[in-house]
Amino acid sequence: MTYCVGIVTQQGLVMASDSRSNAGYDQVNITCKMHTFMRPKERVFIILTSGSLSLTQSILTQLRRDFDQGRGLAEAPTLYDAARVIGEQVRRISELDRAALERDDYHFNVHLLLGGQIHDEPPNLYLIYPQGNPLAATEDSPYLQIGECKYGRPILDRGVCYDRTTLEEAAKYALISLDSTMRSNVTVGPPIDLVLYVRDDLAIHRRRRFGTDDPDLQEIRHQWEQTLRKAVQELPAIRV
Repeated sequence: MTYCVGIVTQQGLVMASDSRSNAGYDQVNITCKMHTFMRPKERVFIILTSGSLSLTQSILTQLRRDFDQGRGLAEAPTLYDAARVIGEQVRRISELDRAALERDDYHFNVHLLLGGQIHDEPPNLYLIYPQGNPLAATEDSPYLQIGECKYGRPILDRGVCYDRTTLEEAAKYALISLDSTMRSNVTVGPPIDLVLYVRDDLAIHRRRRFGTDDPDLQEIRHQWEQTLRKAVQELPAIRV
């Protein structure tokens, strides 16, 4: 299982993902689900993936091959067009693999988040579905999730605002959302990969991986739990 989240604000983007690809009784695997494509001062893309690892690897291999040759994401004029480029690769891999997978009762399961910026266009965020069609984040709904979404959503719904949430605050919401998911679902696990992309930088300068015992992550977890308990204690008494 997977949990990835992207948040867009006036200041830029926050992209975060877990790293657990399998969580059976006797096998736990780790793989990075965050992938970057950059041409400094021109365009930057951060792609997060969920679903079948073999399918996402095939999609990203094709995207990287085209990008390195100046095609696909390298020449998309807008972020919407970049989302469409990814969708086309999803469809190509579907044509190659879907029939064989479904013949053995495996679903074609792949979702991707695309965050980034091209030239003077503002940063934005897209979700690409298994059918290849994209969905954009909006100012009213400034975050998108893929994978095991339900445990980490409430904090985002209550806290994230496009025009009021700073990039630093968005990063805290993303980490709390991921930590809450890991607390409730063993199939989502560390390390956590985090990128803070500052609007108009057109390069990634702030990226970090948080391991299980990372002191900063532990401090955020501890303070969040203590603050939540204190807030509950201070709520008005329930009249019964």
